[in-house]
Amino acid sequence: MFKTLRNAFKVKDIRNKLMFTFLALIIVRLGTLLPAPAISRDVTEQWFNAENLGFFNILTGGSFSKMSIFALSISPYISASIIMQLLTIAIPKLEEMQKEGEDGRKKINELTRYMTVVLAVIESGAMAIGFGSAGALEGGLSFTNVVVIIASFTAGTAFLMWLGEQITQKGVGNGISIILLINIVSTMPGDFVNLFYQFIYGKPVGMGILAAVIIIAVIVVTIVLVIFLQDGERKIPVQYTKKVQGRKMVGGQSSHIPLKVNTAGVIPVIFASSLMNFPILIGSFFGVYPARAHFWPKVLKVLSQGDWLVFKSWGEFKYSIGLLIYIALIIFFAYFYTSITFNPIEVANNMKKQGGFIPGIRPGKPTTDYLTKVLNNIILIGAVGLIIVSVIPIIFSGAFGARVNFGGTSIIIIVGVIIETIKQIESQMLVRHYKGFLND
Repeated sequence: MFKTLRNAFKVKDIRNKLMFTFLALIIVRLGTLLPAPAISRDVTEQWFNAENLGFFNILTGGSFSKMSIFALSISPYISASIIMQLLTIAIPKLEEMQKEGEDGRKKINELTRYMTVVLAVIESGAMAIGFGSAGALEGGLSFTNVVVIIASFTAGTAFLMWLGEQITQKGVGNGISIILLINIVSTMPGDFVNLFYQFIYGKPVGMGILAAVIIIAVIVVTIVLVIFLQDGERKIPVQYTKKVQGRKMVGGQSSHIPLKVNTAGVIPVIFASSLMNFPILIGSFFGVYPARAHFWPKVLKVLSQGDWLVFKSWGEFKYSIGLLIYIALIIFFAYFYTSITFNPIEVANNMKKQGGFIPGIRPGKPTTDYLTKVLNNIILIGAVGLIIVSVIPIIFSGAFGARVNFGGTSIIIIVGVIIETIKQIESQMLVRHYKGFLND
């Protein structure tokens, strides 16, 4: 990875892209320090210190707890993407649009942007009303304050969405993923400090060393598992028949269809975590938190990762049923997202048109059935891998009470985004290498 970056800085074009991405991320972090108007920091800080905001605060890079103009960050965009993916299956016109290629994707992306703004308006409006009812607005709940907060948070989300697109076009990697990455990484130093003071500082030397080894081992094992998931693939061999074109014999070569073990990437864990945290976020707007002992807070505790696998008593452990919901959502989104991005029928038809076939499998429906069977097995393996990586930190957090926000989901996103970005840099360097060779 470091060798790739070192070589990338030697190429002027890629170096400029890296610098653009770096400057864009500085803007993202500076935006987390700009306070949103009309909100009382003292009141909101008391709330957020008393309650575990979990994964949502990680996605915003701590902006939500600080109530900056980037408080919503790109979470409305993630929610809009989930909704658009679901609507693509439900609405035939959107499904046709998706099959139109690049033009269709541009139209869907445009609709996603509009939906992002709508969701940002709704979420910021709910926050403004909730904060006003709780006395967290300077000057009280008024039409002016509500409008100002909606405008501030919606503008912050729209700006980050635009900046993400600029990174994609003029920088390196997927802009939205890069912003998500820097938000998650920015919260990790504080979590490591908390782990140090909780399990190492002031403890006997032997206990401190053991705790440090366990913490490092859990992180390293999780990262290694994620790397295996990202790089693992099943290659399905494809043979092309020879045919005569004019006076030449063409075809006859062998190829393969690469099916990644983790076909959906980080999407299942992001979608699952976002759906689990969304009710908690909405509840926090109206002063309903998982830690309080009423009916709805208890329901929210089922959705809160910080309350899973706590072995102190049955009263605490029963909320771990939320982990089963989380696992089910990861499996569902793994199959769902892959079904959208990879169509066995379309692949089989294209192979048949080009004279290709899988050895031992007849073209047409048998090929489709074979691809579907292999794909389903691979998706299940990938989903189980994602679940293991996600659950390992949850087990240690619940059993030992580790007070950290990041977990397996965060590590999956970090490693996944870094690997994809490095691969993109390598591909750009390879293209420029060939261009230079041709020019010579």
